[in-house]
Amino acid sequence: MEISSMGDLLVKNLMTKDNRRYSTSQQVPVEDPSPHNQNTDDKMMDPLVKIEDLQVKFLRLLQRFGQSQDNILAVKVLYRLHLATLIRAGESDMKMVNLRSDRTRAIAREQEAAGIPDLDFSIRILVLGKTGVGKSATINSIFDQTKTETDAFQPATDCIREVKGSVNGIKVTFIDTPGFLPLCVRNVKRNRKIMLSVKKFIRRSPPDIVLYFERLDLISMGFSDFPLLKLMTEVFGTAIWFNTILVMTHSSSTLPEGSSGYPFSYESYVTQCTDLVQQSIHQAVSDARLENQVLLVENHPQCRRNVKGEQILPNGQIWKSRFLLLCICTKVLGDANALLGFRDSIELGPLGNTRVPSMPHLLSSFLRHRSLSSPSEAENEIDEILASEIDEEDEYDQLPPIKILKKSQFERLSKSQKKSYLEELGYREILYFKKQLKEESRRRKENKLSKEECLPNDITPDEQTSSEAVMLPDMVVPPSFDPDCLAYRYRCLVTSDQWLVRPVLDLQGWDHDVGFDGINLETAVEIKRNVFASIAGQITKDKHDFNIHSESAAAYVDPEGPTYCIGLDVQSSGKDMIYTVHGNTKLRNFKHNVTDCGVSLTSFGNKNYVGAKLEDSLLVGKRLKLVMNAGRMGGSGQVAYGGSFEAILRGADYPVRNDNISLTMTALSFNKEVVLTGGFQSEFRPIRGLNMSVNANLNSRKMGQVCIKLNSSAHMEIALLAVFSIFRGLLCRKAAENRSTEALETG
Repeated sequence: MEISSMGDLLVKNLMTKDNRRYSTSQQVPVEDPSPHNQNTDDKMMDPLVKIEDLQVKFLRLLQRFGQSQDNILAVKVLYRLHLATLIRAGESDMKMVNLRSDRTRAIAREQEAAGIPDLDFSIRILVLGKTGVGKSATINSIFDQTKTETDAFQPATDCIREVKGSVNGIKVTFIDTPGFLPLCVRNVKRNRKIMLSVKKFIRRSPPDIVLYFERLDLISMGFSDFPLLKLMTEVFGTAIWFNTILVMTHSSSTLPEGSSGYPFSYESYVTQCTDLVQQSIHQAVSDARLENQVLLVENHPQCRRNVKGEQILPNGQIWKSRFLLLCICTKVLGDANALLGFRDSIELGPLGNTRVPSMPHLLSSFLRHRSLSSPSEAENEIDEILASEIDEEDEYDQLPPIKILKKSQFERLSKSQKKSYLEELGYREILYFKKQLKEESRRRKENKLSKEECLPNDITPDEQTSSEAVMLPDMVVPPSFDPDCLAYRYRCLVTSDQWLVRPVLDLQGWDHDVGFDGINLETAVEIKRNVFASIAGQITKDKHDFNIHSESAAAYVDPEGPTYCIGLDVQSSGKDMIYTVHGNTKLRNFKHNVTDCGVSLTSFGNKNYVGAKLEDSLLVGKRLKLVMNAGRMGGSGQVAYGGSFEAILRGADYPVRNDNISLTMTALSFNKEVVLTGGFQSEFRPIRGLNMSVNANLNSRKMGQVCIKLNSSAHMEIALLAVFSIFRGLLCRKAAENRSTEALETG
């Protein structure tokens, strides 16, 4: 990694808004590098134009400091600026952004040659480190003059002060701070006091860069500054490490001897020392993903110099030019981060605390239809559809009798006769099932009326019925070394108390091991008249992970009014838990129109998200159902809006068969970006014995998928297609291996 961690964060967080606390808050002035038709106000409002001007300034700085545009640091900075601009501009402006990128190089050369306009660029640098490591001496070396006092035997800086100067026309401001004392019990209070003073000082004007100093010649295998770095993290927060550069002073000192008795090589010793400091920082922030840049510095007046009089290190590096280049790169990336409004959604810390739920995902999950308010809600919807046909005579009873043919008789029929015979059987089957549904609907209504007349309010229907427990069939488990007698296994029982408890089988467990690693619990009961409750959950646990997913809800159904429902969902996410409390009210405006108003509160870690939605469903006739909803989800300074429209056309034989066609249009708005998604879903039976499901969707980002599923027990040719695809894939792989072998032999 060649540039500071801020550069990588710029790429990682391209689609977010907030800026880090310690990123720069300065606004880069915008100059007019070429004629534009827009006025100044419009130009100031365009972040892409500001980024273009920032690129021009960066290229001018490279020329001024004698650095090539092919320098690895410069190349990476320009690439990241270009990539961020492309993603922010979108596909429609991609060509324009490419033209701007080519134009900025020519503009930078012209402006730097003419010296017009003046290059207005400044850097604020915060200096931190223990006393005696060379903070003040480095400041003097950068300015090539004594700006602050130094002392080799005692602390020379006793207060926080700004040291201002100019380097090649660039305004550089150092915030020099008192050095920290080696951490021990009596020095903790003093170090904390210094840090709090620095934190208060930089609150008015945050620094662009933080330099943390260490002496290269004093770092050994026993080095441990973890207590001091941990204290810095507690006071300043983990965000301070995002734009921190590690500065190693005394980089030309004599190298110690290794285990072989010979001195270390310079590069290996520097790598070893910087790794030790970086590991201490990883421990302080509890995150090993952070990588800070390293600068080697030598302030001794006898430091070796080149023919131009510039101080060089034992590896031949001109440390001062690299110092300034790295500071400029970090500053430019920080300004770009601020201008484009990117936010760092990845926080430093343990991995379990770094994940942030996606706001669009939370909103889309909330907008999806919730579980039923009562166990009989699905049956009530079917009863309403069959209500218009309940008084009519059943068509099945009016049909003439039909002779059921044997297999030998059926095979003697012609093709057209077979088709007619199967169609007749299918038609009679539909009418028979419809007759059964009508009888069940009539029976439910009679039972409901009888219960209301006979049962008191404080006695539930469950208390009036009792039946013996029914044992569920055993789950299919992998081969094991168990004996043939499996009586010791626990059985799954279904009893009249409506509690269903089942073990959860781990299919990815060890060989010859019955992997019952969890439990599944489901129930749906009527607590009192018109008061329902439902619980569904699953818990799995092994030696390493504990996972839970549960949904519980309680509802009150007013027979002549609205339905009120409240629920709690709990789900594990790594080592954290996601809690969601939701409530909704259903209003039946008309016979076939239901309006649903809902709110939700989701808690994840220390963040809370609040959502609200409005949904309306309309049943047109017996087959067409329209569902419209809109909602909002907000939290942690972010807001997402969304809505959907769904039209469901059921088959003519509904509810006997669940044939349907569904068209869906969804819109989600997040971070000033709108994504439109269209979906198509259909389930039908094209021919007897074959079920087909088609699901397709496409969004405005030109991403989508198509899924086709076939299910049949009679058409073996479907399975043959899969076998043919597998066989063809094996042949292609074998041919590719043969070609590669021949190429190696001939080569």
